[in-house]
Amino acid sequence: MAKAPKRPEYIFPEFTEDYQKIYGDDLLSIVLYGSGARGDYIPGRSDLNFLLVLTEEGIKGLHRAFKVVAKWHRRRVTTPLFMTEEYITTSLDTFPLEFLNIKRHYRLVWGEDHLAKIKIHREYLRLQCEREVKGKLLQLREAYLSSEGRKRGLVSVVSQSITAFISIFQGILYLCDREIPDQRAEVISKAAAETGLDEGPFSRLLQVKEGITKFPVKEMETLMESYIEEVRRLAFWVDKLKS
Repeated sequence: MAKAPKRPEYIFPEFTEDYQKIYGDDLLSIVLYGSGARGDYIPGRSDLNFLLVLTEEGIKGLHRAFKVVAKWHRRRVTTPLFMTEEYITTSLDTFPLEFLNIKRHYRLVWGEDHLAKIKIHREYLRLQCEREVKGKLLQLREAYLSSEGRKRGLVSVVSQSITAFISIFQGILYLCDREIPDQRAEVISKAAAETGLDEGPFSRLLQVKEGITKFPVKEMETLMESYIEEVRRLAFWVDKLKS
């Protein structure tokens, strides 16, 4: 059975060769991003995330990658993001938060560095942060009620949302010209200080997601209510930021 690599770079030659065989000159670059590029990759626990830039002709042949994608799934490599250079340059107004977080920590594995020249526009980023916070607030309320107060359902809500809020916090720190820490707990603490939020619910729920802490059902329910209230306050704060 294939195993996850001990270090991300151990698979670079084989990974690159696999995709070069499929796409040839239509493959423009391969980029590693996420934990593998940040330096906090844990073999067997962390997934490896890649971005592949293809030509416009190459992107039409996604079906050619079926077997290679499946092969690397067995090595804890997620399905890569497939993009073209035009998609990147024309999507910075739509997904500035995603591109900000990819650009903060990435490693060029092969080819041309298409991320080096992209710029994150602040108003697009602020607008997406507002949209994400308000959308997540509605989703949290719905998921909280759908859980019927059951612990498993509440933990599922946390797992699906807390990572997204850490990403939003990184965007907020960027907008405020603050240094963005690498550790998730530090991101929460610094963003809470900047926005005036109570970091407690976010920090405690991150611990739940990471399996560090477990709470009784009743305490978990109270924590979720505090969490939703802080997200509501965050929505107001981001909205005022546009002035």
